[in-house]
Amino acid sequence: MTLRMLGESDLSITPLGIGAWAIGGGNWEFGWGAQDDQESIAAIRAGLDLGMNWVDTAAAYGLGHSETMVGKAIQGLQTRPYVFTKCSLVWDKAGKIVHNLHGASIRGEAEASLKRLGLDSIDLYQIHWPAWHGRPESASPGSIEEAIGEMAKLKREGKIRHIGVSNFDSGQMRRAMNVAPVVSVQPPYSLLAREVESAVLPFALENRIGVIVYSPMASGLLSGAMTRERIAAFPEDDWRKRSANFQEPQLSRNLRLVEILRGVGTRHSATPGEVAIAWTLRNPAVSGAIVGIRSASQARGVAGAADIELSAEDATEIEQGLAVAAGG
Repeated sequence: MTLRMLGESDLSITPLGIGAWAIGGGNWEFGWGAQDDQESIAAIRAGLDLGMNWVDTAAAYGLGHSETMVGKAIQGLQTRPYVFTKCSLVWDKAGKIVHNLHGASIRGEAEASLKRLGLDSIDLYQIHWPAWHGRPESASPGSIEEAIGEMAKLKREGKIRHIGVSNFDSGQMRRAMNVAPVVSVQPPYSLLAREVESAVLPFALENRIGVIVYSPMASGLLSGAMTRERIAAFPEDDWRKRSANFQEPQLSRNLRLVEILRGVGTRHSATPGEVAIAWTLRNPAVSGAIVGIRSASQARGVAGAADIELSAEDATEIEQGLAVAAGG
């Protein structure tokens, strides 16, 4: 895979990175249902064997479990991938997640993440959310400025190498940049989530901030493997069961879009999911896309996205197809 520089960092990343949200498993607020740990390790190693050179996780995924699995998967590797993780979401003994940007909390999270991952230094440490559950920033302890300031200290101490943010708008990014260099932002971006095109992506491009997008296949909905029957069988602890995109009337529109992606994919010998990922990588602001994988077969099913070069005609067909799908 061709390497791309992540913002103004020294991180040369592949266009695709391994997403470890789902391998956190179920039984937490944003879980994906039960997950076999050995399959998780096999999935990560398959992604690495296919050429991906970075893994993105977060402390909150599975309440620490995803980081633990990433640590086990990379343990003993001759060449380890870059490891990106996130902070700001902490949980109590009952598993209730709260948002905290206090410096002391950020430091405590970093220490815990380093231990779970089995690392001496985290390559990219990101604030997961600037606020939580639609509440104002003032509802959380601390502030963006305080959190970034503490991350700058962690960087000087060598515990993290670079600072990033996730789910930030352009104004919040500017505030963070006023405290310390920010090398990347991680927004949701897919054919079904394009809000960041208006301000976040242009701001990042203008300010040389790297962009690693999450959910480029809309949490599996655009993969080509999703069916109504599979959605109906989601366990109760799979957050997608409550997502509007997986329910009517959006579901019918989204499945129509998948068939359009399937048609484009036929010309490229690619799956609908690979086309959906390649579409996000066409944006000049995007450095890389996070592809969530739960098994080695899923890794093999998306790896080809890095090699797809969608033509202007392909892009137009997808855009027109999206409009038609939305119109029913």
